[in-house]
Amino acid sequence: MKIIIAGACEVGSHLAKMLSTSGRNDITLIDNSEKRLTAVAESADIITICGDSSSIKTLQEARVESADLFISVNPSSSQNLNIVSALLAKKLGCKKVVSRISKEEYLSYDNRILFTDMGIDLLFYPEKIAATEIVDTLKNAGATESLDFARGRLQLSVLKLDEDSPVIDCKILDFSQEITEKYQIHFRIVAVSRNGETLIPGPDFKFKERDMLFIVTLRESLSTLLTVMGKHAEQAKRIMILGGSNIGAMVATQMYGIAEEIKIIDKNREACLELADQLDPSIKIITGDVRDTDLLIEEGIRGYDAVIAVTDNAETNILASVAAKKLGVPKTIANVENFEYLRLAEEMGIDTTINRKMIAAAKIFKLTLSDKVRFIKYMNGTNAEVLEYIIEEGAGIIGKQLKDIEFPSGALIGGVIRGTEAQIAVGSTILQAYDRVIVFSIPSSVNAVDKLFK
Repeated sequence: MKIIIAGACEVGSHLAKMLSTSGRNDITLIDNSEKRLTAVAESADIITICGDSSSIKTLQEARVESADLFISVNPSSSQNLNIVSALLAKKLGCKKVVSRISKEEYLSYDNRILFTDMGIDLLFYPEKIAATEIVDTLKNAGATESLDFARGRLQLSVLKLDEDSPVIDCKILDFSQEITEKYQIHFRIVAVSRNGETLIPGPDFKFKERDMLFIVTLRESLSTLLTVMGKHAEQAKRIMILGGSNIGAMVATQMYGIAEEIKIIDKNREACLELADQLDPSIKIITGDVRDTDLLIEEGIRGYDAVIAVTDNAETNILASVAAKKLGVPKTIANVENFEYLRLAEEMGIDTTINRKMIAAAKIFKLTLSDKVRFIKYMNGTNAEVLEYIIEEGAGIIGKQLKDIEFPSGALIGGVIRGTEAQIAVGSTILQAYDRVIVFSIPSSVNAVDKLFK
């Protein structure tokens, strides 16, 4: 697939590196900074063009007329540049175009139709997606992260094992058999992230402190499983948001009416005044430095169920979240944009990290796979991906038991949705046409998985 990426900043650079690793994509990266282009080219097999992505001459130099996909991902401050570049790319002959935006109003149904009519196939707003992910996590405070399939009947949850977890040193087979027999619940541990490495566990695999477990469960089984592992499934009711960024404001808006109390703290007085005008009066807005532990204590941080650190500074978010954890806050979430800080944040005890680049990459990466993929997402704490496929008539895997399918190493099916029924996938599960299957895969196996469903 011939792909052109406009913008070599954080999102564009990450996309270029990720899409070039498969070896089946022809990647061209456009940016007006030779320095940024050189930095990406050193670690990715791509073509670089220094120039303005809204220039017809530059787009023609990139041969946009023969491109399959054009992705305009300049920083959010360059929203108009992204839109203009995408529109020009489509008019010049590119098959599909994507644009990053920074205004939520563009995502309304009527405005989406307007942009589709103009020629833009997909709009994405990373901050909006990040806020929605945070809200989903707050609704299930016992998990580090969770995904719902089939309207919640099947769920993939990420659970971090604390030092006092009762399952430490248990073998996965013994644990699974005991819990299934005792509580009559069904689940499957599809992967474990340990020390930055994603592992597909076998029956003799032993749990260790700080392991992050990726577990597929039926909806009715999750709360019991959380309790067994020493977690609590309650929804966060009192929420403190550190940083009045767009993400913070959107989280507050989405949680209004769900949470009993929401408080936002930001050091910028003008930003606080704008938030006060924008948000419901019941949401408390405080001017102050979130790095000041004394301030956080004065604002009653110990009494909150969750603290979300979403300032524009990754270091501040990490330090504030660590302070909140030490002060006894059950759930901490930090926005960490620096990849090199993600593992550090997890090792320091932060429950959930959010990274907009990974969120944006997953949404766009889906466009490079077959049309059988309904959904794809990167999970925090691992480089693996979660994909949802539809098995269409004629696929070679129909009628076979999972244990008889030569599934790529580094990937497995965790669950199957058939009509209105959801089931945990086991070796004897037989796949049928129109099944929706949930696949957990490391990046190097995604293309091989994709071929199975074609």
